[in-house]
Amino acid sequence: MKFALRFLGFLFATGSVLFLVGVAGVGALLWHFSRDLPDYSQLQNYEPPVMTRVHAVDGSLLAEYATQRRLYIPIQAVPKSVIHAFLAAEDKNFYEHGGLDFMGITRAAVLYLQNWGNNRRPQGASTITQQVTKNFLLSNEVSFDRKIKEALLSLRIERAYSKDRILELYLNEIYLGIGAYGIAAASLLYFDKSVHELTLPETAYLAALPKAPANLNPFRQRERAIERRNWVLDRMIENGWAEPAEAEAAKRAPLTVTTRPTGAHMFAAEYFAEEVRREVYDRYGEKKLYEGGLSVRTTLDPKLQVLARKVLVDGLVDFDEKKGYRGPVSSLDLAGDWGVKLADVRALSDIAPWRLAVVLESGDHTARVGLQPGREPGGAVVRERQVGIVPLDGVKWAKSAPGAKRTIKAVRKVGDVLEPGDVVYVEPMTKDATQYRLRQVPEVSGGIVAMDPWTGRVLAMVGGFSFDQSQFNRATQALRQPGSSFKPFVYATALDNGYNPSSIIMDAPLEIDTGPGGGGMWAPQNYEGKFFGPSTLRFGIERSRNVMTVRLAQDVGMPLIAEYAKRFGVYDDLPPYLSFSLGAGETTLLRMVAGYSIFDNGGKKVTPTLIDRIQDRYGRTIYRHDERECPSCSAEKWENQPEPALIDRRPQVLDPMTAYQITSIMEGVVLRGTAPILREVGKPVAGKTGTTNEWKDAWFVGFSPELAVGVYIGYDKPRSLGRGAGATGGRLAAPIVKEFMKGALADKPAVPFRVPAGIKLIRVDPRTGLRAGPGHDGRVILEAFKPGTAPPDTYSVVGYSDQDGGRPGVVSPDADRAVRSGTGGLY
Repeated sequence: MKFALRFLGFLFATGSVLFLVGVAGVGALLWHFSRDLPDYSQLQNYEPPVMTRVHAVDGSLLAEYATQRRLYIPIQAVPKSVIHAFLAAEDKNFYEHGGLDFMGITRAAVLYLQNWGNNRRPQGASTITQQVTKNFLLSNEVSFDRKIKEALLSLRIERAYSKDRILELYLNEIYLGIGAYGIAAASLLYFDKSVHELTLPETAYLAALPKAPANLNPFRQRERAIERRNWVLDRMIENGWAEPAEAEAAKRAPLTVTTRPTGAHMFAAEYFAEEVRREVYDRYGEKKLYEGGLSVRTTLDPKLQVLARKVLVDGLVDFDEKKGYRGPVSSLDLAGDWGVKLADVRALSDIAPWRLAVVLESGDHTARVGLQPGREPGGAVVRERQVGIVPLDGVKWAKSAPGAKRTIKAVRKVGDVLEPGDVVYVEPMTKDATQYRLRQVPEVSGGIVAMDPWTGRVLAMVGGFSFDQSQFNRATQALRQPGSSFKPFVYATALDNGYNPSSIIMDAPLEIDTGPGGGGMWAPQNYEGKFFGPSTLRFGIERSRNVMTVRLAQDVGMPLIAEYAKRFGVYDDLPPYLSFSLGAGETTLLRMVAGYSIFDNGGKKVTPTLIDRIQDRYGRTIYRHDERECPSCSAEKWENQPEPALIDRRPQVLDPMTAYQITSIMEGVVLRGTAPILREVGKPVAGKTGTTNEWKDAWFVGFSPELAVGVYIGYDKPRSLGRGAGATGGRLAAPIVKEFMKGALADKPAVPFRVPAGIKLIRVDPRTGLRAGPGHDGRVILEAFKPGTAPPDTYSVVGYSDQDGGRPGVVSPDADRAVRSGTGGLY
């Protein structure tokens, strides 16, 4: 008996010693691993990389930019069905354990011993808390050290944070494949839905992804993905989170995925979106752009943007087709499956409804073409083959262009243009898309900008034919000579410094000594080689007289014109040479439209912008374009106080009366001058054409009382657009502006331009600029005069003296308007 007691005592003592040693060992182990544990308190201020979203003025999504495509969603906004699906798949006891699932740990340990030595990755037993610990604070290293640290941190996190906070971190951090981080982004990227719109099978599929998103790709591993989704549905049934009948129906549902594009999400807005991206990048840097979760509200009007792209593309294509057909994009051997071969030919992705096609057969009256097949999301070519017919009317335009390999002087048969194997672009001619018209990508390019002239908000902008073809934005990046479209700034300078619309300027041959090193004598010429003698300042703009403009610039002084050009934002430092009064300096289309907007709004400074407002991830406004002040707008309630008034502190660039005078003169460009096609708009429109030397660029910039629009057309490597009237701004650019303004102003009332206080409207003879008396039997216009000025009684001619063959400074109203010969110039 004593022996037994002694033995039991020995066992107890030994056990106690071993227990104490074990406790000490565990304590030492915990102390060892606790020494360099990461600080979990950083989870309190968790700011994950969140994608920046860009919206149009109507709230529609324009673009998204991110390194990790994530949208942060608070746990209160996550539907219960989504929470249940993820708990069923990942941690059904999440709301019951304290951070560690000991049953799961035991199960993983048993499997680890069973698989000892076969090099299989150990099965984890991680709870959601442990996954949060690993994702935020540790690495993916497979080791006991990492698992011990993970367990210790998980216990501490459970004590520091609520279960909902831990789950919120998890649901926003997990990677779910195809670049999606968090459930909100995954819902959009996989199904193009918000989390509140997800169906049960869609929710279950997303919940299946955390384990191995790459192995459950819905395109490459569809069967495996469906199997895992259905496993999640079974777990939801087991836990009472889904009705059996509903879950069984969900298991039979196909896995239908609708992926969202990256970059621009709105057709025709690629140039605009890229310009916004560059501006945000320049303003806040790369990290803020791609990870800052900014909300950018742009000025883009989607309807006007689609219209702008259509009219620009139509104008470019129309001009290009008149130059002739240059030949097919490429050629294919039609042996075998033509669809697979055609699918490998790169097609521009942003020129719908154009499609790439290959000519299968070609005859006298028609050609049969096969349309480029699409690809499955996994990359396989779609099996279905679509064919269409190109009739003779669809190729009538395609006489050969200069330098083309095939010579076609007149198209009499489809076979003259199209041969089997030719790869070409085609566009549907009929609604049922059975007949197609031959198309070709134009060589010429250009840009269009539409702006609110009162605020500088860019409503629409297109920087070329195809962003996929060239990302160079010709509206903001192309430096081109504006030609005669710069003349209004010269004339506005004169009007602001003592001239009036009836001031007389001599339109007669002029030679200027350019001085040493300047190349000798310079003799500016009018476009059509004619001279009209003494002419009004209004006439000089309406008929785009080059020599008159040079004489006026000579009298006003180029340094003053350069100063005004800088005020208008057209040039930063215009050289003080007379040739620059004819638009020889380079500027951008956006700057020109902004400059014309100042004429339109009564002379207030305009800063063009594509962005209305930027908010950070917390909804705080960090940028606002509208800088007008409203001190009384913050009143808490109405107490019969005066209506709040906005204070506009923008500088006055031009006298409002001068702005109206030049606007009235540019209305004459449309009514009587070089842009009569704009009369078809049916609303008040003012503007100016521009054509540079050798017809390299064609411009028109114009405006209505509420909309400013500019277009330029030219080759990226400047060369002549042609010769004669067909290559001028009035023939190439003005029709594009006309089509845009007709569409943009279709539902707007015809409102005249605002006449500022103080302006006197006096009847004058537009030919002579003299006052039209009661018995005047000729054409009469209402001319705008400032206080203290009036139509002249006699001519006082700028640039006319004895050297020009007349009396100094004074010419009678019957002065000879002789037509003199000369060479072409700017128009």
